Formats: sequence, structure tokens, C-alpha cells
Amino acid sequence: MQNASLPKLLAHLRQSHPDFAEDALLRLADDIAAAGHERDDPVREIMARLGDRWSALLLVILTTGNYRHAALRRIIAVMSAERMISQRIMTLRLRALERDGLVARARLDTTPPSVTYSLTPLGQALAERLDGMIRWIKENEQAIMAARASFSP
Repeated sequence: MQNASLPKLLAHLRQSHPDFAEDALLRLADDIAAAGHERDDPVREIMARLGDRWSALLLVILTTGNYRHAALRRIIAVMSAERMISQRIMTLRLRALERDGLVARARLDTTPPSVTYSLTPLGQALAERLDGMIRWIKENEQAIMAARASFSP
């Protein structure tokens, strides 16, 4: 189901941008509508989560093993440019990843009680896709840096 404003937009684009790909734009609108464009739809939330400062890094780190909260914070302190993540923010990010089925939280029967975090199969599949994106960025780093250098707003 497409947005009711789409016909008006298409009419405007036909006049102002006569070479735009109308069929492709209509397919895109259908895809977006089918995937969900509400704020809490998985496509929007997972993409936003990957774009936040910490979630992608947590996913990548968890591809290397299961970790307790404190160990994850230490790893982030060594590996991230920011050098630190607050306990609160990390807990929020881990809970969001757990809510989306990407991370599993296992309670350990120890004294004092503790938990470990690991990737679920769904999280592992996403991390593999994320690794492909990271490889693409590395392969195109020079072109990206050249574009940045020549950019003047």
C-alpha cells in the first residue's frame, strides 16, 4: 500500500525531473511499504541500530565468543575510537539487540550471579552481512577518502 501523497509527488517529478526512473521509484515505494516504514518496523529499527555508535561493534565483537558485561566493556575500551562506553548505554544496546533476537543473554549459576552474551543464529547471520559491508568499505576506502577531500558544501 503506497503513500497517498505518491501520485502528487510523481506528477511533480515528471515535470521537474523528466528523466527519473518512475517504475523504479514505484517499485521502491512498494518495497518500503511492504517492509514497513513505521518507526518500530524491523527494517527501520535494525538499520538504525546498525548505525548507532555501539551496536555494530558489539555484534562484531560477539562473533569472537561469548563475553560477560565487564569483558565487553574492556574490549570496547581497547578497540573503539571513543575508548569507553558507559555501563548504562551498553546495557541498553545489549537489551535492544536481545529484544530483536540478535543477542542471547545467559544467566550463569555462579556466586555472585553473572551473565554472558552471545550471538544467536540470527545475530550471526547479520554479523556476516555486516562483515561484508565492512569489507566493501575497506576495499573502497581510498575512493571514499578522495571524495571527502574534494567535497566542498
